[in-house]
Amino acid sequence: MKIESQLEKISSFQHLELLANQIVEGFISGMHKSPFHGFSAEFAEHKLYNVGESTRHIDWKLYAKTDRLYTKRFEEETNLRCHIIIDNSSSMHYPKLASNQNFYENKIGFSVLATAVLMHLLKKQRDAVGLSVFSDQYDYYAPEKGSDRHHRMVLNVLENLLKQPKVKKTTNTISFLHQIAEKIHRRSMIILFTDMFQLEDEDALFSALQHLKHNKHKVVLFHVVDSETELHFNFDSAPRKFVDVETGEEIALFSENVKETYEKETKSYFEKLSVACAQNRIKYVPVDVRADFEKILLTYLAEKQNFG
Repeated sequence: MKIESQLEKISSFQHLELLANQIVEGFISGMHKSPFHGFSAEFAEHKLYNVGESTRHIDWKLYAKTDRLYTKRFEEETNLRCHIIIDNSSSMHYPKLASNQNFYENKIGFSVLATAVLMHLLKKQRDAVGLSVFSDQYDYYAPEKGSDRHHRMVLNVLENLLKQPKVKKTTNTISFLHQIAEKIHRRSMIILFTDMFQLEDEDALFSALQHLKHNKHKVVLFHVVDSETELHFNFDSAPRKFVDVETGEEIALFSENVKETYEKETKSYFEKLSVACAQNRIKYVPVDVRADFEKILLTYLAEKQNFG
């Protein structure tokens, strides 16, 4: 089943965890001949149960036969640590949503739901997840953990991002990436959701991204955009006032007068980012808020396979 149809069926629900679960389950059911080995944690062996451990994986059938408590050990118990970073600056709250739209149809909502989707997949695979959020300040940090309590806490943080007012928030992305890099000590996959619109010094940006790669971390950059307007500049022919959501600066113009130049410059910028990421061995993935989450999931699975 395609993820688009899954979203259509549950679009009336706003519960983040429910949406994430439905998307992942729909994705998994569609992978009839998956090229990704080790996708589900597979049973490996038994070990004696120790008092105080979770009883979740006790093998009760074996207990009935032996009168001793054993738990199942899995091949992929927390074999990956993943730290997800979300840019929560004002530009990420574009486009402004109408009352009949879903929260995941703008950049911050898409990034939040994509994060919840990845968290659900990480949880299914018994991997650990951490989260950083930055805007005009370093808003939130949680280290990588795999417990249910930690998972619920991070989901609550994500839900709160959707409730926050869309005030003007500029950000020093480069400074915060350096701060985050200093916090992640154990080798991890680092996933960044950002629209890349606050960055003027590209050399400093890639220095910060390279810092994220220290300790042999793997870095995946999801470049989140609304392709219809931000990439292709598709607006009607009426005169419009364009407002910078971070600085409040305004400009009035006819979009058709600048469309060709805008598209050319934007395409060049995207290509430059792609080349620079490739040179720095950073996985660069442009994602459209109008698309589904299959690209996110496939990228994650492919990068996990290469995370040796």
